Amino acid sequence: MQRRGAAEGVLCAGGTVSTRELTPVFCIILVIEMAVVYVGAPLAVHMAVHDLRLPVFIALVPVLGIILLCLVADPTFSLRRELTRGFGWRTLVSILVVFAVGGGGVAFYVAHYHPGWFLEFPRNRPQTYTRVMLLYPAMSVVVQELVYRTFFFHRYGALFGRAWWLAIILNGILFGFGHIVIGTDLAVYGTMATGTLFALRYALTRSFWAVFIEHTLWGALVFTVGLGRFFFAGVGILSWR
Repeated sequence: MQRRGAAEGVLCAGGTVSTRELTPVFCIILVIEMAVVYVGAPLAVHMAVHDLRLPVFIALVPVLGIILLCLVADPTFSLRRELTRGFGWRTLVSILVVFAVGGGGVAFYVAHYHPGWFLEFPRNRPQTYTRVMLLYPAMSVVVQELVYRTFFFHRYGALFGRAWWLAIILNGILFGFGHIVIGTDLAVYGTMATGTLFALRYALTRSFWAVFIEHTLWGALVFTVGLGRFFFAGVGILSWR
């Protein structure tokens, strides 16, 4: 199968070194593979957690291990290139402005309509809150972004041709669907919205660290303003109920 260098205009990851020729058969294989990874795997994890009562992190290990192994072993991908690609100050300003406006709106809504939830976690459980703030980026954000942005755009980005918007929207939907294991509507639909934002950011910058920072900010907001109960209920990581 022929390989081509990652050309401008081709949707791919920051660590993509070259792209494979998309023959009709290979396209079908990729579509089936994408369905298995981003639909079949979340359903399997959901069953393992809720039916077999496995801890969520244990259930996720095989899926994450396979995806990371595929990235490292892929000759068309460079993990070093992915993790050393930076971003400009304009991107940072954009991330902060979007977060200030959107995050401010979320914080105002919780404080106004659910004042009992607002700042409940840091106020009542400061030590646990501190641990979560320190561990969440490394244990959750890094993995999610490697799976849903790096792997997705490297492996399947070229399938969408110039229809970047379709890849971005689909990525957001699949990111939300991946949170069905949590068992709350807000977790699914909330992560669909933020996942679309992260996908757009990654498509524009191809920077892992740009989406890492943005994802970390929004995750920290969820824990801080009192919405964490909807993102972890039923999984057994943390419980506010």
